[in-house]
Amino acid sequence: MSSVSALNSLLSSSSSSTSIDLSSILQAATGASSSGIDVTAAVNSAITAARAPETGWQSEQTTLQSEASAMNTLQTQTTNLDNDILALGSLAGPLSARTVSSSNSSIVSASAAAGSASGTHVVVVSSLATTASWTSGVFASSASALPAGSFTITVGAGTSATITTDGTQSLSDVVSQINRQNLGVTARVVTDASGSRLALVSDTSGSAANFTINTAVAGYGFSQAATGNNASLTVDGIGISSASNTVTGAVPGLTLNLVGAAPGVSVSLGVAPDTSQAASAVNQFVADYNTLISGLNTQFTFNGSSEGALAGDSVVRDLQSQILTSLSYTYSPATGTTSVPNLSSLGISVNNDGTLSVNSTALQNTLQSNFSDVQNFFQGTNMNGFANSLDQQLTDFISPGVGAFTVDLKSINSQYNDLQDTINSFETNYITPLKAQLKSEYSQAEILLQQLPAQIQQINTMLGLNTKTS
Repeated sequence: MSSVSALNSLLSSSSSSTSIDLSSILQAATGASSSGIDVTAAVNSAITAARAPETGWQSEQTTLQSEASAMNTLQTQTTNLDNDILALGSLAGPLSARTVSSSNSSIVSASAAAGSASGTHVVVVSSLATTASWTSGVFASSASALPAGSFTITVGAGTSATITTDGTQSLSDVVSQINRQNLGVTARVVTDASGSRLALVSDTSGSAANFTINTAVAGYGFSQAATGNNASLTVDGIGISSASNTVTGAVPGLTLNLVGAAPGVSVSLGVAPDTSQAASAVNQFVADYNTLISGLNTQFTFNGSSEGALAGDSVVRDLQSQILTSLSYTYSPATGTTSVPNLSSLGISVNNDGTLSVNSTALQNTLQSNFSDVQNFFQGTNMNGFANSLDQQLTDFISPGVGAFTVDLKSINSQYNDLQDTINSFETNYITPLKAQLKSEYSQAEILLQQLPAQIQQINTMLGLNTKTS
């Protein structure tokens, strides 16, 4: 078969689904500027055209990714808001925080646990709790050896240990020997202008931690520097003895920090709600609310010629509707009245775009004058206040198992994966074999084109045609 016939046969046998550049082939066959076929470029061009359906699928994936990203952002913003409202509704949260003021913090200060009862307490500190300590006689340095002998350390009611020296152990050696005993006392070497001494101090204060040192060797020179004693004080007229200068149990929820002894001096401690922490928590709630409502508004705002990625998502519309509706919540106590029935009474107003603004002065005044009403608004008498109401609405969206965000994101992810499976299948079952087929066919065409000039020359010679010029 001639080269031309072979080429024609090859072209006519090519699959109708492939796209072969006939003009390039004919140009090569007739001796035009191209001397052959660029097989790689031709195959790539045909494959690019064959992949046209993938472009649509990948575009759909890009849209789904945008939706998932926007959904995850809204889910995070909703979770932040829910965390804020849960804190305001918690009995251990910022509305339960307490501050304690002291009329003389150089004698006693205090801190209060969340939910501690407000009120005033009077404290008189007669003496502080002290730690027991002993010192040895003075030696030249920490390397000086103690005389041979032994001494016994007895802590409290009877925990004791005997330390024996043979005349070669230094002060530092004995320190290590004592501290290995874990007696409740700590030994160290004290060095000053007079020399070095072995010092032992009880690990805790109070009379129970007092200890003694008994020795038959005068060369040690031990003497007691301080006795362990309990603190002595009165709280609201009730006598208290404490082994520590940190006193708990005298008043429920109150921790007293004894700083100085002042017999006969009354110190007033005032326990009150921490309005600063409460205001901060309310402001944080408003800030996170505004972040979420602004994020939702963005989805329904035209930006050029389109809305947000989730403009058509029913979950987003439902969330926007519910949190805007939540602003109309009104608290009604089971008995009596309240000065804080709604957000407005806290100094919180709603703007035209659904965001909130806080009148800081009004909020602070309400917290100062009607703190219990503020707490009841958020928590209710049975945890049924505004915080619980809003939390239930938000939980419908952010619940890890069945929340609307979770369900929506699973659907988006499923659609994305289905498209990826379609793309992978298209590549495996159509593009890969097509690429192999085109490469084979274009390669054969290239070979035939390379042979064609010689064939033409041979025919010309046989016909007596001479194409050479003199």
